[in-house]
Amino acid sequence: MRDLVDELAGMRKRLGEAERYLRIDDKRARLVEVEKEISRPDLWDDPAVGRAVSTEYNSLTDDVQLLEGIDGRLSDAETLLEMALEEEDTSVEGELRDAAASIARELDRLEVLSLFSGEYDGLDAVCEIHAGAGGTDAQDWAQMLLRMYQRWGERRGFEFEIDDVTEGQEAGILSATFIVKGRYAYGWLASEQGTHRLVRISPFDSNARRQTSFASLVVVPFLEDLSDEVDIDEKDLRIDTYRSSGAGGQHVNVTDSAVRITHLPTGIVVSCQNERSQMQNKARAMQVLAAKLADKQREERRAELEQISGPTTQAAWGTQIRSYVQAPYQLVKDLRTDHETGNVQAVLDGDLDPFMESWLRWRRTLQA
Repeated sequence: MRDLVDELAGMRKRLGEAERYLRIDDKRARLVEVEKEISRPDLWDDPAVGRAVSTEYNSLTDDVQLLEGIDGRLSDAETLLEMALEEEDTSVEGELRDAAASIARELDRLEVLSLFSGEYDGLDAVCEIHAGAGGTDAQDWAQMLLRMYQRWGERRGFEFEIDDVTEGQEAGILSATFIVKGRYAYGWLASEQGTHRLVRISPFDSNARRQTSFASLVVVPFLEDLSDEVDIDEKDLRIDTYRSSGAGGQHVNVTDSAVRITHLPTGIVVSCQNERSQMQNKARAMQVLAAKLADKQREERRAELEQISGPTTQAAWGTQIRSYVQAPYQLVKDLRTDHETGNVQAVLDGDLDPFMESWLRWRRTLQA
């Protein structure tokens, strides 16, 4: 059991490092302040302020409780091990090894939080899937990706809202817009932006030939209020209404309530058909448009800096980020990090965290 002494000591060191890089003392101090704010009786007089304070309170509480929980379990294990060694009691060895394995998993989870270093990583995400080359297979692949991200969101307990879906001519979808709401939703999903390639025996080919098809994912951070960052002139908008297709969700109705907004200066088009009324669909479409315009402005600023200082490593990334091969063998491989698995079905069912974590660690090496 003496090897457990070094193992638990290593965990204690990791926990101390986590306290520093997560600035847990600052978070504890801030939590005291936010607890006072959240108890104010007039907090929700301004819903935007109420949401912001509530979100911050939940985030701070999650981080502090996670770290304190690990600290408590680690202290218990250290005490039990010390007593067992003093009394030469080997009966608790199995219990101690199980506890050490559990604490190690919790430390891994804690350390992932340090990987969310981007300015917008903690926000919700607006996502778009587009079918690419590959005809009907690509449209079917786009629908498979939509299902994959929906399953992933369910695994993490995130809220998943499908705002707009354009159905394919024969099967699948041409495009879909959805919003994922939850802490670090954008930080996680930023790893998925790019082109995804599927290789399989086509279910739409009567000769059962192998087909390669493509679909892309675009991800931008979603903010409830972008009034300080984006100024949208109504004269720059063309707003069209049309009948919802029925693919957007259980609340889609059959009236002309769906809204499509075109931002004429940039050509950006957004649609929403999933809300209960035309007014609600327009409001949601305007939020998505603001998020896209804000992201475009941020990209333009980055491009200006690159012209001055030269291109960054990120600018050289290829658009094809991952291959999913179902024939002649089973493999999913990320072309940036080289992370791979032979369990294709698990990935398509939403088991994406290992790929996302590998990308986050890879991103940190680029930023070092």
